Amino acid sequence: MMYLKDRVTDPVAMRDAYCDTLIYLAEEHPGIVAIEVDVAASMGTTRFAKKFPDRSVNCGIQEANAVGVAAGLALEGYTPFFHAFGIFATRRCFDQIFLSAGYQKAPIKIVGGDAGVTATANGGTHMPFEDVALMRAIPDMTIVDPADSQAVRALLPQLAYDCGNAYLRCSRKNMPMIYAPGATFKLGKANVLREGTDVTLIAAGCEVNEALTAAEMLEAEGISARVVDMFTIKPLDEECVIESVQKTGAIVTAENHNAIGGLGEAVCNVVARRCPAPVEIIGVHESFGEVGTIDDLLKRFHLTAADICDAAKRAIARKTGA
Repeated sequence: MMYLKDRVTDPVAMRDAYCDTLIYLAEEHPGIVAIEVDVAASMGTTRFAKKFPDRSVNCGIQEANAVGVAAGLALEGYTPFFHAFGIFATRRCFDQIFLSAGYQKAPIKIVGGDAGVTATANGGTHMPFEDVALMRAIPDMTIVDPADSQAVRALLPQLAYDCGNAYLRCSRKNMPMIYAPGATFKLGKANVLREGTDVTLIAAGCEVNEALTAAEMLEAEGISARVVDMFTIKPLDEECVIESVQKTGAIVTAENHNAIGGLGEAVCNVVARRCPAPVEIIGVHESFGEVGTIDDLLKRFHLTAADICDAAKRAIARKTGA
């Protein structure tokens, strides 16, 4: 699996890729329904509502109620997609997701936009740093964090038909394009974007671009970094983690999320149980969100390629005892 070395801004916003794919799925399968909470314009799903007005339900600004509606439809045999800003799609209605969808096995598909720092100008009140941690705690919940619109298109059908309850977190906006059209993705299996021998960088979401940039920076210093896109955070591809430890002996994880409860801790769980090795976690530490551009926020929360490079050197030093 090769990445695009000349990475440019994706011409397709992630929310548009979501809506396009949802329309495609609905054309093929009459059970697809969309549940929203007065965010059709923000989440980019206005076209779906116009094309399928009888399969689009606006619950108003009532996220908990929307989850209940989605769960009820799921029990009646529909495949409901509930979308909102990530902070409101998970934290605000966590109990309803846990009980109405999870506990009673009513599979709904949750799409949370403005993940982490991609909320930018909406600031701390709209900036989810804990959504993955919450969803990971729900039994049998599948969690994906795609890096670009190609990944969204490929993963959405698999979430619709190949798993139960699921959460897809993404940006609403245009992000760096990581994959060429036609790239393949398999739910639960990581994509190895670059091979290396000294350290492995395991990233998800917008941090995949930072990890690739970090690998290029490390290469200039004579350090060989393997890069893994761990787009499925749950269930985690444990075999890829083990293989990475065997090949490089040290790992850095990078996530646009709190360092507690997300990708880093999921990887550490595997490493501690099955293949002990140094791990450094790049994530948000003891901070709330705030207003800023993506670039400024990446620097503010130490999520940049330079931060990943520093962590890689620390992990390698711990591996060698230098």
